[in-house]
Amino acid sequence: MIRLAVDGMGGDYAPEPIVKGTLRALEAFDNIEITLFGDETKMAPYLKQHERLHVVHTPYYLEMGEKDPIKQYRQNKEMSMFMAMQYVKDGKADAVVSAGPTQALVVGGHFIIRRMPQMKRVAIAPIIPSYDGRGRILLDSGANVDFKPEHLLDFAVYASIMAEKVLKREKPQVALINIGTEDGKGRDFDKETFALLKASPDINFYGNLEPKEVFTTEADILLSDGFTANIVMKTMEGTAKGLGMVLKREIKSSIFATIGALFMKNALKRFKKSLDASEIGGALLMGFNQIVIKAQGASKEYGFYNGIRQAKEMVEANVIELVTNVLEKKEEKSE
Repeated sequence: MIRLAVDGMGGDYAPEPIVKGTLRALEAFDNIEITLFGDETKMAPYLKQHERLHVVHTPYYLEMGEKDPIKQYRQNKEMSMFMAMQYVKDGKADAVVSAGPTQALVVGGHFIIRRMPQMKRVAIAPIIPSYDGRGRILLDSGANVDFKPEHLLDFAVYASIMAEKVLKREKPQVALINIGTEDGKGRDFDKETFALLKASPDINFYGNLEPKEVFTTEADILLSDGFTANIVMKTMEGTAKGLGMVLKREIKSSIFATIGALFMKNALKRFKKSLDASEIGGALLMGFNQIVIKAQGASKEYGFYNGIRQAKEMVEANVIELVTNVLEKKEEKSE
């Protein structure tokens, strides 16, 4: 049985979509057991009895706009997010899922679950939409700004295992986001990273990738520092939102456009779905000793359900152990 700890109070609309997404996952997967942490009085209207659902009450939780998560952790370890992470640390669960504030989850990961000895940095690795509907791993999307090329190589190794074992990609390819596709493009950091990735026997290196190809590329993993990849991610989100707004405006512009949209109703639904990140899952906080999944703060029921599904699949694939073995061998070779 896969045991998951869920922060019931994290997210813009918590606890309703969190509780409903949790129950949906329990109905969909018969090999998971979930412990839900949060204010039971606020969750009660949405809770249902289930033999594989356990609820741990705490009236404390983090606001989404929390600016000092370190202070909050030091002053009150009974926040729902921190309690869920401690549950994993204590060996009572195999992974944690939260839609709460990202930086608080990063803080909790460092103080409670701890970083893998083989990983010198932690990355946020969301799965972003793609033209073929299979999604792509983007990292680091904001955990760090300051990296060394060797840190990105570790991320590439980890993400390659995740792509192969969880996303079922055969020989996944790693692309380095850059201002041009030619060798020698970018900052000194990008050039050094390019050389390191190209020489590594542990990954399949695609080469440089221009941001304009992020949605259509054949590469499975899109790699950069936290500043660059975060801009790429937010640009994609903004573009998707903007396209939707333009589409609505044009549909309402005339009676003929409105009638045409009625005939295209199913196609428009598929269009929206193909740009919706919640269809794929949350973001893995890559580099900790256990699986930590950050669901979108604006998660609705289905989006949070997919975050739980992603955590389940990561545990099933035994990703942490596989990554540890590869990185240990990599260190041995370099000595």
